[in-house]
Amino acid sequence: MVERRSDQGAASKLTRQQKGRLGEEAACDWLREHHYRILRQNWRCRSGEIDIVAAHEGMIIFIEVRSRSGTGKYGTPQESVDIRKMQQVRATASVYLQMTGETNHQIRFDVIAVMLDKAGETVSLNHIINAF
Repeated sequence: MVERRSDQGAASKLTRQQKGRLGEEAACDWLREHHYRILRQNWRCRSGEIDIVAAHEGMIIFIEVRSRSGTGKYGTPQESVDIRKMQQVRATASVYLQMTGETNHQIRFDVIAVMLDKAGETVSLNHIINAF
């Protein structure tokens, strides 16, 4: 019997969900190291999901995490945050603020771009403050 190498390679490849989870873990670790307090992860409502809600220096920060692996032939992680995604995050943040009663805080929208290697290890992390 002949083994098919393409099946073996596919089995070891990270799924989109695994890459996302690894990127969010790396982002949370980085934020904690820089004295951010994680308030919520993967907060959902009808309008969408916010990857990370954090507090820092009296401000509430809504963070979109984007992860990629490989050569970057599809662009950088931060380039994948389009207008539609920005609008969705803003709408979801509005619902979050209303539901939690935290409407008196200054807010900010950041993006954390994480590049992973094929094994899922963080190669680089770019925190873009006031991304949109």
